[in-house]
Amino acid sequence: MHHAYICILSLQLLLFILGPKNTFGQSSTRAKEDSITNQSKDIVDLIHLEFKTPLRRDSAEGKKPFFSVIPVVGYSMQSGLTGAIITNASFYTDASKSRFSNLLINGYYSEFHQYWFTANSSLFFEKYKLHLVGDMRYYKFPTQTYGIGTNTTLSDALNINYTYLRINQLVLFEIKPNFFIGGGINHDSHWNIGADTISGKALTDLRAYQNSNHSNSTGISLNTVYDSRKNPENPSGGSYGNIQYRPNMTFLGSDNNWQSLVLDLRHYIKLPASSSNILAFWNYYNFTLDGTPPYLDLPSIGWDAYSNTGRGYAPGRYTGKNLMYFESEYRFVLSHNGLLGGVVFGNMQDIYQNWSDKHAIIPGAGIGLRLKMNKYSNTNLGIDYGFGVGGSHGLFFNLGEVF
Repeated sequence: MHHAYICILSLQLLLFILGPKNTFGQSSTRAKEDSITNQSKDIVDLIHLEFKTPLRRDSAEGKKPFFSVIPVVGYSMQSGLTGAIITNASFYTDASKSRFSNLLINGYYSEFHQYWFTANSSLFFEKYKLHLVGDMRYYKFPTQTYGIGTNTTLSDALNINYTYLRINQLVLFEIKPNFFIGGGINHDSHWNIGADTISGKALTDLRAYQNSNHSNSTGISLNTVYDSRKNPENPSGGSYGNIQYRPNMTFLGSDNNWQSLVLDLRHYIKLPASSSNILAFWNYYNFTLDGTPPYLDLPSIGWDAYSNTGRGYAPGRYTGKNLMYFESEYRFVLSHNGLLGGVVFGNMQDIYQNWSDKHAIIPGAGIGLRLKMNKYSNTNLGIDYGFGVGGSHGLFFNLGEVF
């Protein structure tokens, strides 16, 4: 299985090298895209046709932001029945219109009295060769944890409660076309941490990493980013790569000195080449290089920047010092007007403490439906059903593609 991961990473790097060059701004491509957009339909067109209500405020010219706002109701093993308000704003920040900038602000409340808010931003300023990336979230979150490693079961569940604040902000500078370097500040704070005192693996593992009812991890990060996608919310091609080194240091307020390395690699291929269908690949690695993170800051399924890893499993289902993750998804059009689409996906993950440990690959898979919310920003509402081993399953919502 280790060789499989090496082959996957090698394939990703090869695709980056051999992948299609960026064609943003080519007039023939833009004309073709505009023609397709004018013929397609989204949920706003559908409402207008049914109720004769002039809802449309945006257009292909993109002079104003393209907004998508939708209430959803979903279910997962971790949160039960959950209501959410999901918003997405896509817009151009420069006259060249070479890339979309995006702002996502979401709010959730579950039947288990969990509530959480997330705000993710990706802002491009082509004139200044500047890219700003933000990740902020607030959680009040009674949930369950299962202990360290991949040999845990659902019966190992331990009730845990905490309040969580994350503030991450990166500033990246474009030094070559599509190639950025920069850094930022990263802060993760948990407090009011409380757990049941039921003896078992989960409690033992929790106490090994968490000695108090609060934790702080604060550090700087150094980032190298390659991004040839025009629209990060729904890429129609191109590649993305992010390498982030993050040292957390006590003099900045961190409880411990510890270091992490995150690699995020993605590639998109039109398949067939003449269609709008996309075959997408995603590699995500989160390694603890040195030191000991607090328990709730350990690499874990579902705790990436957009909480999208591990469809088929509850966030936090598998936790450890090192995470290796791979996912592939095929996205296809179901209706001629582009209103409906579908996806099939599969993923696998390995979480371990040390490389010498016994490894176990945990698989997941599922299917999904896509509903076009805004044809100009090409924003879809994703409704996915995923399942995994040991009885894990869940219904997942996303405004924009998962990766």
